[in-house]
Amino acid sequence: MEFLLIAVIVLFVLQYTKRIDSKKFISDIEPYFSFLMEDDYKFLLSVRYGSEEELDVNLLFNKRVSTALLTMVCLIFLFLITKFSFISLLIVLIIGFFVFKFPYMRLNMYYKANLNRINQMLPYYLKGLEILIQHYTVPVALRKSIDSAPEVFRPGLKKLCQKIEEGDSSVQPYMDFAHDYPVRDSMRMMRLLYRLGLGSQENKQEQLIMFAKNVSTLQNKAREQRYANRLEKMERKTMMMLVSTGLCILALLFISMLSVINI
Repeated sequence: MEFLLIAVIVLFVLQYTKRIDSKKFISDIEPYFSFLMEDDYKFLLSVRYGSEEELDVNLLFNKRVSTALLTMVCLIFLFLITKFSFISLLIVLIIGFFVFKFPYMRLNMYYKANLNRINQMLPYYLKGLEILIQHYTVPVALRKSIDSAPEVFRPGLKKLCQKIEEGDSSVQPYMDFAHDYPVRDSMRMMRLLYRLGLGSQENKQEQLIMFAKNVSTLQNKAREQRYANRLEKMERKTMMMLVSTGLCILALLFISMLSVINI
């Protein structure tokens, strides 16, 4: 115990006098943890905070790593003061892993909570894309649509266009986009878009009409869902108002009864 306290004091003095730099030590070992970065971490960050170009993804990931490491070090010191064992080591590792994963879990929860908003935006984006396809090929129309697309779609569109431009002529890039945005009918619309890109100029107009009909159907569904959400919100507010009014009336009756009893 005494040796541990002396070691902590010595480390604090060395850190305070800048003989050692804990931040530099952490920054030096952080690259070794880069393999822990999730595949969709950049995408989830872009959904939460904006486009990937405006984010320092590595800085945010390194903060997760440093926070987890500092938490583990503090827990190790805490257990050394009491009694360190194999169970203690497991607890340290589990808590450290949870601290590391928690920001990613929050991003995932935010994304899932906003799927309904993305679901509302997709039909209107596809409507704008439909207009572009009338004048350009599907890959060119996709590239031109990025700047005017809702911000949440831009990272997925850039990945989609990049894969197509790299020579991937399969349906997979379109399916990857649908997986990134797993909202209503996204799979079916991406398949229709892929077939539209494969079609010849002779039957392009016919396929475009079919695509337009599906987009219109999606827009109608989105409007109906929006109206339903508004109605549900109004019903909740009305119910809360009725419950509050009822509770206030009961409280007044109870106070009146107490007054009568006291008289």
